[in-house]
Amino acid sequence: MPRYNFPRVVVTGIGAVTPIGNNVEEFWNSMLEGKSGTDYITKFDASQFATRIANEVKNYDPLLHMNRKEVQRMDLFTQYAMSSTVMAIEDAQIDFEKTDKNRVGVIIGSGIGGMWTYHYQQEELYKRGGNPDRISPFFIPMLIADIAAGYVAIRWGLKGPNYATTSACATSSHAIADAFMLIQRGDADVMVVGGSEAVICPMGVGGFNAMKALSTRNDDPKTASRPFDRDRDGFVMGEGGGILILETLEHALNRGAKIYAEISGIGLTDDGFHITQPAPGGEGAVRSMKLCIEDAGLTINDIDYINAHGTSTQYNDKNETEAIKTLFGERAYKISISSIKSMVGHLLGAAGAVEAIATVLAIKNGIVPPTINYFTPDPDCDLDYTPNKPKSKEIRAAISNTFGFGGHNASICFKAYEE
Repeated sequence: MPRYNFPRVVVTGIGAVTPIGNNVEEFWNSMLEGKSGTDYITKFDASQFATRIANEVKNYDPLLHMNRKEVQRMDLFTQYAMSSTVMAIEDAQIDFEKTDKNRVGVIIGSGIGGMWTYHYQQEELYKRGGNPDRISPFFIPMLIADIAAGYVAIRWGLKGPNYATTSACATSSHAIADAFMLIQRGDADVMVVGGSEAVICPMGVGGFNAMKALSTRNDDPKTASRPFDRDRDGFVMGEGGGILILETLEHALNRGAKIYAEISGIGLTDDGFHITQPAPGGEGAVRSMKLCIEDAGLTINDIDYINAHGTSTQYNDKNETEAIKTLFGERAYKISISSIKSMVGHLLGAAGAVEAIATVLAIKNGIVPPTINYFTPDPDCDLDYTPNKPKSKEIRAAISNTFGFGGHNASICFKAYEE
């Protein structure tokens, strides 16, 4: 049984803009095909960079979901968030005019915010001899990480809890966790929740290159992201957005909503160890997954799938594997695991939301998405990572892991909906 007698929380709508599909259907089908979104960077001239590849969103048209004036006043990360939100609301078939808007909240996180806006405005400033009069009055509203949540609230007149989360790679998992808790404590009936990121820009790529965090497999982009593979050499940066509509079960049933899955537990911890390296043995990840399972009222024997953080870096993949083995013991070898970062790259602040959507779809469809580019087994990573091809499997409960710089760990437990 769950630890507390809280309202049940369900997922009723999803929307996504990703490097392998600009809507959920394209995203899911591309994952099942094992499609890589990695290619050469087109958003700027990366010829002088150690890394010249990334997972860019392709053929994106913001005018499908916003008008031209709105687009001009939004950073790209906000555009991705808005498009994802429009699609999630349409998918949920929720009519906010028939809903108490005071009880509808929005939490949309971003790890960094409007980095392209900062780039363009600084470029304009120096082009004009440092004249501050050239700075746009929209500079700050376009830059700040909370503006996506603000725009969503304004467009639909939503007046419940509203803010952004920022915790590096765990950003939008924390957004989902916060929304879950706000609904449980009775502060909202519906939450629009997720994350967005768009930092494939000179300072974004250059900064991660300086940390030696990115893959430099420029001669073979499609196979650059290799989670859990022995020859992994760093993550591949991605971009995009993901939004989920969460509701109390009662609210969803009263309006006849379809239900993808139920959020049943969360686990939030910190390593308290290092600004970028995970704690030895994945100690913080062990605790976040353990808390998550306990919060859901489940046991380790109930977990059939783990959507891994799986970044394709040496430290993360080894430590996450150790964490899973420490917590699950021998059962670790029976759990299906996959990292969709092998296909979409690392979406940073949007990773948690997009990977949560993948987890929900895996439960709903009974299919585990693959970890592609798994060529050479690593003795330190010896679990079932669903190599290269999807696998049909009944999934009763699943965990989505995200771990961020600063030692932030977030694990979300989803389970198949049962009446």
